[in-house]
Amino acid sequence: MPRTTRFGLRHGAAGGAHGSPRRPPTVVIGAGPYGLATAAWLSTAGTPRRVFGDPMECWRANMPEGMYLKSVPSASSISAPESGYGLDAFRAARGRGPVGDRYPVPVEEMIAYGQWFQERRVPELERRRVRTVSRADGLFGVTLDSGEEFLAGNVVMATGLVPFAHEPAELAGRLPAELVSHTSRHHDLGRFAGQRIAVLGAGQSALESAALLREAGALPTVIARAPSVAFGSPPDTDRPSDRPRPVRIAKPASPLGPGWSLLACTHGGGAIRRLPRGSRLRLLHTVLGPSGAWWLRDRVDDRIPVLCGRTVRSAEAEDGRVRLDVEIMDGETGPSGDRGPSDGVGRSGGGRRPGGGGTTETLVADHLLLATGYRVDVGRLTLLAPELRREIETFRGAPRLSSGFESSVPGLFFTGLAAAPTFGPVLRFVAGTGFAARRLAGSVAAGNRARP
Repeated sequence: MPRTTRFGLRHGAAGGAHGSPRRPPTVVIGAGPYGLATAAWLSTAGTPRRVFGDPMECWRANMPEGMYLKSVPSASSISAPESGYGLDAFRAARGRGPVGDRYPVPVEEMIAYGQWFQERRVPELERRRVRTVSRADGLFGVTLDSGEEFLAGNVVMATGLVPFAHEPAELAGRLPAELVSHTSRHHDLGRFAGQRIAVLGAGQSALESAALLREAGALPTVIARAPSVAFGSPPDTDRPSDRPRPVRIAKPASPLGPGWSLLACTHGGGAIRRLPRGSRLRLLHTVLGPSGAWWLRDRVDDRIPVLCGRTVRSAEAEDGRVRLDVEIMDGETGPSGDRGPSDGVGRSGGGRRPGGGGTTETLVADHLLLATGYRVDVGRLTLLAPELRREIETFRGAPRLSSGFESSVPGLFFTGLAAAPTFGPVLRFVAGTGFAARRLAGSVAAGNRARP
């Protein structure tokens, strides 16, 4: 007779629509591209499952209105085991014509596509939040915000980017919340109209946020550690197959862009996992490093001040504003560095930094916007019980994963950005959903078969 726990009957009470009388369900937490793709592939494997989340919630609540995807349309489809669920199918279903890779995808279109995918491919989604996941008799105890408690055989963490928003150590805790925020916290940048905003970063998030701020009536200034900012080049053609054959051989197409190295990163996640940890992290941070999309250049050049070769050494609140003490590295200014107009943050001169190095200056702004990316840290996933987090083996905060995306805790899986330090940069993009979902679903199915 099955034994009763606070989460219900162990093997025998999780049946019905979501589980089976003999096997507790696999739980997928998150309903963005990676959560939806995982759920779709689990269904094909015949895995009993429960999927929780609000479809594309992170995209709707934490990405700025008016944003465009950096990925091209051909690399922006959520993976499903069958054809007919890609971005092109969504556009056709909505009566829109096909588009090529010179078409920047608006975030609003991507959100609508994700919701369409969920309705057709993951209709079992439950729009409830998981409050906690803990250990329970060799399984996982899942508690929902409704108060429901049940047992799960596996848990897939597909919780997206927001928990991993990175704040540089030199700025952590130095400013009140009303004076500093991460780009992931804003859906409407119009709230900053009329204010001088210092945007810290040199990548797509920094440059596009600055463009959106300017277009909303704010006065942004980009502060970048890099000696200059970079922009990508537009695709040669709308379709990779239209490129001349010699060009296709020299630089084969991939979802991440043309080139053999990008092709290897797209399809070589299993091989990347076998590299030394330091090499994997270097790949993650250097392949497709900080840069703006090609279509963004005209919205930034000669329109927004960009201060290059700057390192923020400290930040303080002063008279309701932000005062930044910035080091200017020697040789990092001039025509190839600073660019754009001078109507951004207030600036005052400083002097030589004690002990050598560059000179310093002080910048004053109404708000500091951090476009400083994301760093995976399992410790921030507070819906996992503290004792469960402590069991997970990590490297530099990221979970150590098997070839099937399983952590050191049997039955606990991670996908999306949390898996990128293991499998490489493709897991930073929607294009990685196919590789991740196929492997993860296969691993879950194999584990279920191995269990009595």
